[in-house]
Amino acid sequence: MPSFGAAGFAAPFLQVLTMAKNKDFICVGALAGAHGVKGEVRVRSFTLVPEDCFAYGPLLDEKGKVALEPETARPAKNHFVVEAAGNRTREDWEALKGTKLYVPRDVLPEPEEDEFYYDDLLGLRVTHMDGRPLGKVKSVQNFGADDLLELVAPDGRTAYFLPFTKAVVPVVRLAEKELLAEPDEQYLPESMQRPDTASDD
Repeated sequence: MPSFGAAGFAAPFLQVLTMAKNKDFICVGALAGAHGVKGEVRVRSFTLVPEDCFAYGPLLDEKGKVALEPETARPAKNHFVVEAAGNRTREDWEALKGTKLYVPRDVLPEPEEDEFYYDDLLGLRVTHMDGRPLGKVKSVQNFGADDLLELVAPDGRTAYFLPFTKAVVPVVRLAEKELLAEPDEQYLPESMQRPDTASDD
């Protein structure tokens, strides 16, 4: 089946599926502006297998309106060049640059074990296995290696990252809206580290 943004980690890492805008749609790409002068458009794919961006029919905007009906798509350096149904001009596509593209969530397969949609993780509280509150998930990022949870600390101001791996986040409780984590203290802001491990600087 198409691989919607699965991180592709080998065990024991968790896998994460592509970010959802809301509970009804999954974001799979974005318009990146016009290509040439013949009405083609550039599309950036957010899926692990880039071609899967086009696997589920017309692509929608955040309101559920059809934004793009691809007829052909050819890969380029870091995007696809798409010929779409309709007669939009270069100027039309340039005006739509940055528009995110979605598919209905209900057309996608259910996540497999240890796979999650990014959106399901947003806002979850994170608790240390020893009971310390670590904050809430603000976003999920990937800069080329592990998926990273961006957390906002309990003070509501401090942001920091935890690797989203089985070793660091061994328990995911979606029903309880909670993640249980056991990170090395070095991952935590100094003000949140246990006194016996915090830096003496």
